[in-house]
Amino acid sequence: MKLDTGAKALFFILLFFTGVNLYSQGEPEPDAEELPVQPKTKILTGLYVGSYFANKYTASTYNGYGYDVDGNRNSFINSFMYQKIKNEYGGGYGQFDQIAQALGVDQKQWEFNESDMPTNMRYVPAILLGLNFKIPVMKKSAIIFNLSGTKLSVEGNFTMSLLRPPGSTNPAFNTNLLTFPIKGSEQRLLIQLGFQHIFGSDEKLNFFGEIGFHGTLAKYNSNTIYINDLTIDLTYYVNQTINPAPGPTKTPVGFGIGAFAGLGVNMELNPKFTVQILYSPSHEKVNIGTNPTLKLQHGVGLRVYYKI
Repeated sequence: MKLDTGAKALFFILLFFTGVNLYSQGEPEPDAEELPVQPKTKILTGLYVGSYFANKYTASTYNGYGYDVDGNRNSFINSFMYQKIKNEYGGGYGQFDQIAQALGVDQKQWEFNESDMPTNMRYVPAILLGLNFKIPVMKKSAIIFNLSGTKLSVEGNFTMSLLRPPGSTNPAFNTNLLTFPIKGSEQRLLIQLGFQHIFGSDEKLNFFGEIGFHGTLAKYNSNTIYINDLTIDLTYYVNQTINPAPGPTKTPVGFGIGAFAGLGVNMELNPKFTVQILYSPSHEKVNIGTNPTLKLQHGVGLRVYYKI
């Protein structure tokens, strides 16, 4: 029996689909559980709280000299402290001597010269707070970005001398050198971009290290001296019309590039939270004051990551 053209075409179509069906039955599809799982990249966001120990190199910015319009340190005669103590508060323009009143002595019975200027300025350890971001690039390695801020306090001392009145036998003048505090404050924004790696294979507890670039934005904030009950703000600039010394016209502020490193312990609390305890030294350029250069700063703190 001969088949016409249409019957032949129908026969071949049925044969094709029958073969496909038989092949599919002989080669079952892999079970969904056996398919390889593609890892998803998880961005981790975190909070940091710790202590920041600043190098005292730039603390001299707050030693009472101040800076001129070109960013150069003033001479003693043009310094903030001289202008405030000798001229503005010390009766330099024929006004009442508030310094003598604060010291409890007669008018002009005191002295302040360059040897009395502060030489021991230092930063006080401060709290450092920050936001942290971590992008895994391998199983144990990640790119990190840290943004932190702190407000530093600066402390030091300066001296003044009491003058013995002619013919005085007051025993209070046997020790006529007095010491008073000078304080300052500074704001810093720390920016870090780097690489972090976890060492070890434990599921919960491992060491880690990190390294990268560090940027420091520093701003001179305040500078104040205290003579007993008299408080003098050195950043409240003197009046140019009555003061022969040039007053400053801009606040010292600057940005510097350096490097940072970190070493600590990584703890996986659960699939969502990771805690890190770390020591983080940084080689920072605090770009304020004169001759800024790279100096080592130190930080110790706690970082908590949350997996988005």
